[in-house]
Amino acid sequence: MTELFTEIRPAVVLTLQLAGFSTVILMALATPLAWWLTVSKWRMRPLIEALVTLPLVLPPTVIGFYLLVMMNPNAPLGGAWLRLTGETLAFSFSGLLLASVIYSLPFAVQPLRTAFQSVGIGPREAATTLGASPLQAFFSVVLPLSRRGFLSAAVLSFAHTLGEFGIVLMVGGNIPGQTRVISIEIFNRVETLDYSGAHVLSLGLLVLSFIALAFTYFLSREPQS
Repeated sequence: MTELFTEIRPAVVLTLQLAGFSTVILMALATPLAWWLTVSKWRMRPLIEALVTLPLVLPPTVIGFYLLVMMNPNAPLGGAWLRLTGETLAFSFSGLLLASVIYSLPFAVQPLRTAFQSVGIGPREAATTLGASPLQAFFSVVLPLSRRGFLSAAVLSFAHTLGEFGIVLMVGGNIPGQTRVISIEIFNRVETLDYSGAHVLSLGLLVLSFIALAFTYFLSREPQS
């Protein structure tokens, strides 16, 4: 068992790092985006909503393929990254991070948007009448009242990143210590008939996912009167 944990440790550490960094970036990006989607009256807003939600319905291999095209050194994004860092974006941790953020974006945006909508316009208007600017009303009223939504968004984003497979395989490949995350490690062990190792990793993801979902549902419960 000790030998098994030594073997899977790099994949576990890499996965936790990927999920952690992705969650931080997602919360930073999803907060203003979810707020804009909540308050915007722009008639083309449904197009942005569809674009944000697209990862929920598209196969991860499709998103991964187009990300690979964008990460090509001959493409604008991939070329700019190569000139900036001297490394290719594809088959790297940075590429995995970008892919994870894009693929998990709706899991951060939707809970935040639901939380913002539940606050309603009344508390904001009350803050405005007391002299608060829209930005001050957001930070002093909306954010505190939406804390459960932020917790749900963070937990779901983290849990979803832990279980990614198709998109990380497409963008990152299967490089030990660099891009081989837990889901790919499970796939490798099943291929080599190492079912005991696959079982340990799968059970770990199963337990973590269950805890994350249970925590999210407990947060979403309406308080008892």
